This record gives sequence, C-alpha cells and structure tokens, in this order.
Amino acid sequence: MTQPPTPATGPLTGLKVLDMSRVLAGPSATQILGDLGADVVKVERPGQGDDTRAWGPPFLKDDAGQDTKESAYYLSANRNKRSLTLDFTNPAGKALALQLIGHADVVVENYKTGTLGRYGLGYEDLRDAFPRLIYCSVTGFGHTGPYAARAGYDYLVQGMGGFMSLTGEPEGQPLKAGVAIADLMTGTYAVIAILAALRHRDHTGRGQAIDLSLFDTQVAWLSHPGQYYLTSGHLAPRVGNAHPTIVPYQTFATSDGWIILAVGNDEQFARFCHLTGNAAWASDPRYATNQARVANRDSLVPAIAAVIQGQGSQFWIDALEPLGVPCGPINSIDKVFADPQVAAREMRVTLPHPQAGGTGAPGAGLPGTVELIGSPMKFSDTPVNYRQAPPTLGQHTDAVLQDWLRLDEEEIRHLRHTGAL
Repeated sequence: MTQPPTPATGPLTGLKVLDMSRVLAGPSATQILGDLGADVVKVERPGQGDDTRAWGPPFLKDDAGQDTKESAYYLSANRNKRSLTLDFTNPAGKALALQLIGHADVVVENYKTGTLGRYGLGYEDLRDAFPRLIYCSVTGFGHTGPYAARAGYDYLVQGMGGFMSLTGEPEGQPLKAGVAIADLMTGTYAVIAILAALRHRDHTGRGQAIDLSLFDTQVAWLSHPGQYYLTSGHLAPRVGNAHPTIVPYQTFATSDGWIILAVGNDEQFARFCHLTGNAAWASDPRYATNQARVANRDSLVPAIAAVIQGQGSQFWIDALEPLGVPCGPINSIDKVFADPQVAAREMRVTLPHPQAGGTGAPGAGLPGTVELIGSPMKFSDTPVNYRQAPPTLGQHTDAVLQDWLRLDEEEIRHLRHTGAL
C-alpha cells in the first residue's frame, strides 16, 4: 500500500477528505486541512484538472527552463494533497465517486447550486447512505435566497459585499484588495465550520451539511465598518490609508520612502510627540485624546507629515520601536520573503517537485524543488508538516485507489478503459 512520502504529524492525522473543489476558496480550505494532517484527495477532471493550473504566467519551470503546466496560482493552494483524476459524469466514475465518499470523513465541493445533485452526488442524495459524512459546500451566494443560482467570483463579491466601498482614496475610485480576500476568508471559515462539525460528530455520531458562500463571508467580514453603519446609520468613510476612528494611524512619506505609523492610544501619541520635539501636541486639547485627534485630523496630520518627511524610513523605525510606538515599513513581496522573521517562523518552505528544474525566480530554491508559503499555525505537540508539494494532475490516482478502496492494478486498468479516470 502506497503511503504519503512523509508521515503526517498534525492534529487531523487520520482524517480523510475528498476535495471536489476547484480554483481558490475550496482548495485553500482543503490545503489548511492537509497542513493539519488530513489525507486530502483532490478530485480533478481527467485531462484538464483544476482551472487554476492554466492561470499563468508564471508557471513552474522544468530542467530546461521551460514552463510546466503548474501555475503559481495553482501552487499557492494545493500543498499536502494527492491528485486523483475522476469523471463523475461517467457512470463508472460516479460509482467510483460514491465508493470514495463512503470512505471519506469530509467532502468539500464548490460547484454551482444543484450541479452535483444532477449526478446523485448532492448532500440530500448522500445523507442517508453516509450519515457520518460532513459535506461542505462552497458557492458564490449560498443554496438559498434570490441569488442562489448565480455564479460567484471574488472580485464581484468584494464589490457587492461592501468591501470595495471602504477601500481606496476618498476622492478616488473604489478598489479591490490585492489578494482574493473573499475566496480566502471563505476557505478559512470553511475550515472552522468543518472542525465544528467534526466536534459535533464526535458527540452525536452524525454528520451534516455546511452551506458557505463568498457573499455571506464578505458581509460578515465587514466587521467594525459594518457595525459602524448598524450602530450609527451612517456610512463609514473611505479614508485611503488612514483610519476613520484612530489618528495618527496611516502611511506617511519619509525622506526616502514610506512608513506606517499606527498610534493606538494617547500614551503612544505622547511618546511620539516627545521624540519628535513636539511635546506640546500631547497636552494640546485639540490633540491630547484620540477623539480630539480624529476631530482635528485636518490640522494634525499635515504637521506630523512634515516632521516625518525630515528623516529616512529606517530612522523612524529604529527610533520608535524601542519606545513601543507602532511603526513599520511597507515591504514589497521580495523584502517580505527576505525578512529574518519570515525565516525564523518558517513561512517560506521548500518541497521536492517532480517537474521542477533548477531555473525560475531568484532564490527559487534547489533544482527539483518548489518554494511555497508556509502555514501560520504553530502547534507544540502536533506540528504542521509539509509532506507533499502541490500534485501534478492525476499523480496519485493509482495510489489513492489502492489506499482507500484496495483496488488492484487490473481493476484500475479497467476503470481507465471505461473513461472513469
């Protein structure tokens, strides 16, 4: 029986997850489950696979420096999984899918509402046969409500869910985030929901369906700006890199770049004022309290900006950090991955990859490896480990069928002949 290259050490070791999701929200959730030790089997369409495999450039480079079929986008969300090709629209493929579901603790899918139901693979089709199954469905707008049939995309949901109305300069156009936050936050909520459902199953023996949507997640993620409206009846203003209710809490230009100054209380403000030779600001009734600073930001912020522009970024970081006044750089991504804190926290990891060559981006690691972003979860007793690079299409089909279903080589050859794989 084929085993994963490295034994899992995480707290979900032994859990079996059938990942029938594509793109980002679902795969980001199952990557987290895989990092936590679950055996995640990624079900992909034969010959095509996850849509994001083609979402490049950039692509992973091979030994000759040529593009492989593994895009950076795909690599970002599919670590610690095994890839199995399966066509569930094929009768033999559907039968095989049902067998795999019978061995799974969790199914994660993100097809449009009703799609899997047409093939007898929706939750209502499965709940009686597999009462312990946890079935997590991720859609754009959920399985109920007037938008249930719509396709959902991160960009649209950032707009429809109010996030973009809060992002950007006051007089500029609304802006999306530079990262697909609706997808990724939905994936994170999916993991939380799955873990809660597992806890419930531990007590009752019963699985359940989880209905998660990008739109619901984005609305929930409005957090304090959303509560600002519900409490006051007024819209939180769009303030660019400033903060609507804390001052000074924004970017400032230095003599050689930009920094973030994030003064969170009056004591920090007083220490900042003393450092800059403007101690009088801390006792000035216009600025002594945060409430006053918010009311008088139009006079205070330009005065602070003039002071900060007189020195370089590193001067301010070095001077303010010992005083406990929050201040930091605005790093480009190359500087992020060169940061010693990133190295110390193992947020940049290297794994063997069967198609990787020795070329690629600067610092891209050793030949035959791929570099990935690490997990932020640090456990004292059951640590996350990195067992499997994002798999090539169908890389583990035979191994999974042998491990989960005990099929032999002849049975697997027959399934390929039928078009199921």
